Amino acid sequence: MKEANIEELKKRANDVRIGIINAVYGAKSGHPGGSLSCADILTVLYFKEMNIDPNKGKDDARDRFVLSKGHAAPALYSTLANRGYFDVESLNNLRHLESNLQGHPDMNKIPGVDMSTGSLGQGLSVANGMALSSKLESKGIRVYCLLGDGEIEEGEVWEAAMTSSHYKLDNLCVIVDNNNLQIDGEVSKVMSPYPIDEKFKSFGFYTINIDGHNIEEIVKAFEKAKTVKGKPTAIIAKTIKGKGVSFMENQVRLARKSTKRRRIQEGNYRA
Repeated sequence: MKEANIEELKKRANDVRIGIINAVYGAKSGHPGGSLSCADILTVLYFKEMNIDPNKGKDDARDRFVLSKGHAAPALYSTLANRGYFDVESLNNLRHLESNLQGHPDMNKIPGVDMSTGSLGQGLSVANGMALSSKLESKGIRVYCLLGDGEIEEGEVWEAAMTSSHYKLDNLCVIVDNNNLQIDGEVSKVMSPYPIDEKFKSFGFYTINIDGHNIEEIVKAFEKAKTVKGKPTAIIAKTIKGKGVSFMENQVRLARKSTKRRRIQEGNYRA
């Protein structure tokens, strides 16, 4: 696949968002808000940044991606489908009985998924293992890990961050999806992790702040991360929950998963 330019990436991101909405609508359940906020990031990763090939899904030389905020599975599924790992039509089976596309990613059932995730706070620890293994075996693999800003309230994240720095994992790139909303409301009010960049910097990371919906900034951030030596990189991406659907954007109710199935067309989202 030829390298996508900025305009092509923008179109791909729009396709990914359409896939997210169709998938959640078909399930009448799921997490659309936090999936839409990271769609641009995943698009750049899978269509430009990472060394991957859908036809060689288990290639040992491929780069790795860990979706630590596993509830944003619709975003990962839509990205993988649009990248060619499986049919886009499969997205209509999200959360259906017997479907491989369940509420959280399963590496044993879904092509292109590098790690089963869902329990928040654990993804960076796994990504550390992947990155360290690559360095010990001189494989040249880069590892990317997407964290939620509410997720980084978990203590294990910071234990893992110390590990990333201690082992000088410069082949590791953490991205924080900073949409400032979580299940109980605004992240800044529930248990503020701010300033996020300074916290990662104090743990030994090289930090970059970007607009997580600006494709050019995302591309440049990943390019910069590849030049950093001797320490891991953390990209703090300021995003909007529900990005791309006007009535969903920045709505606190999107941070809550509904206990009842609601139709997307009714606007009763609980992400």
